[in-house]
Amino acid sequence: MSKLQNPSSKLQRKAKPQIPTKPALALRALGLGAWSFSGGWSLVLGAFAMVFLAGCAVGPNYKRPGVVSPAVFRDDGAPTNSSFADLDWWQVYEDTTLQALVREALTNNYDLRIAVTRVEQARAFAMQARSQFLPNVNYNGVVSRGRNDVFGSALPNNASTLSSAVATLNAFWEVDLWGRIRRLNEGARAKFLASEEARRGVRLSLLSEVAADYFRLLELDQELEIASRTTNSFAESLRIFSQRLEGGAASALETSRAEAALADATAAIPVILDQISSTENQLCLLLGRIPGPIQRSGSFEAMMPPRVPAGLPSSLLERRPDVREAEQLLRSANAQIGESVAEFFPRIGLTALLGKVSPELSAFTLGNANARGIAASGSGPLFEGGRLVGQYRQARAARDEALLAYKQTALSALRDVSDALITRERLGESREQRARQVTALETAVKLSSERYAAGKASYYEVLEAQQQLFPAELNLARTQRDRLLATVELYKALGGGWHDESNSTSASFESHN
Repeated sequence: MSKLQNPSSKLQRKAKPQIPTKPALALRALGLGAWSFSGGWSLVLGAFAMVFLAGCAVGPNYKRPGVVSPAVFRDDGAPTNSSFADLDWWQVYEDTTLQALVREALTNNYDLRIAVTRVEQARAFAMQARSQFLPNVNYNGVVSRGRNDVFGSALPNNASTLSSAVATLNAFWEVDLWGRIRRLNEGARAKFLASEEARRGVRLSLLSEVAADYFRLLELDQELEIASRTTNSFAESLRIFSQRLEGGAASALETSRAEAALADATAAIPVILDQISSTENQLCLLLGRIPGPIQRSGSFEAMMPPRVPAGLPSSLLERRPDVREAEQLLRSANAQIGESVAEFFPRIGLTALLGKVSPELSAFTLGNANARGIAASGSGPLFEGGRLVGQYRQARAARDEALLAYKQTALSALRDVSDALITRERLGESREQRARQVTALETAVKLSSERYAAGKASYYEVLEAQQQLFPAELNLARTQRDRLLATVELYKALGGGWHDESNSTSASFESHN
């Protein structure tokens, strides 16, 4: 061990940094520290023996990295163990029409079906990796006839023409001393679980998009109702002003203002209808159906999102599909380091042969034509021109990249929840003021109408109050819509839904290992 801790003076005098050798990288991955060529082969043999006796896999074992998170989400009040994300989607969205649309989307959406096929690809890849634990058995057969030819190969036999045949079963099994196959399976399994988390993320995004488009449709329906009602009111005002203008009791200014207000309200209707059609087509795309109208029910004004707890920030890492996917990708990248380290060590395999071999077809069925054998083989790298060192360094850099991506994803998750909570709270305050404005303007329209009926004010005063009420009602509807969308975003940011399905999938995969 002294040679490990104190390199020779000749190596100490070299100021130029040295590229680590393959055994040095391998021993460093095993936690043996620096390595020098003096007495190196004995250390290599000792390392081989240690790994063989310990039966462990080379490379670093995965450990979840720590992520600093606050004790409570911003603007969420006191910390609580319960979370809005613990509710399943059918408990969050109680509208039966919306529930039917979500079920249809979960069945027919193409993005989700594509994600499912990716899961199946990852599952098949994991199956391929797992197969390396078992022996590889294949068969081989050759029948030939020729001059100076035996078993299909050119071999001298006094220039005679012979017939030969061989039929064998061959088996090969790699002894996984260094854990190369174990690390390969660890990485493949992590990629499978990452694809499953990606599928959960697609499902959650799909639910959020369907709900958001449905709420937009309800809000647009209310906008259309407000615009139609306001248009009728302005049309009545224009009719009254036109009659009064003909009788000489009103000015052309009042009539022009009434006509302009009517045109403004009427022009808003085609725009709203276009938005409705566009939103319906977008929702049909999510549902996997041909573009067309969407049936909807329920009162938009009655949909008041309740105040919901966000839960503990630490539990967010256990729920968010994108965070869990990033962690599985980190686990896979960490396992690939072990794969690259195992490439420095020799591969040891066992082979077996069973069959019949005969240089003459007439003797193929005789007992002395039987062939059998068993052997052990070993092969390892001596000079690769830096290829293995490059693979090792690439794996280390890929693991560092995956680690940074995981931490960034976790930080983004905390930001998303904080943004959703703040937006939802501020929109609640804004809605109160919007509702207050609409109430005041409705009172103003009522009072101005009474004053006009009593002959105390002109109808121009009524028209002005109506012109202020129309955009105020639209803004109130849009603020209510934004509050519902903020609730959708909060549910998505918290990673809610389908915990039972994801757990059953993971358990199913575990049962096959």
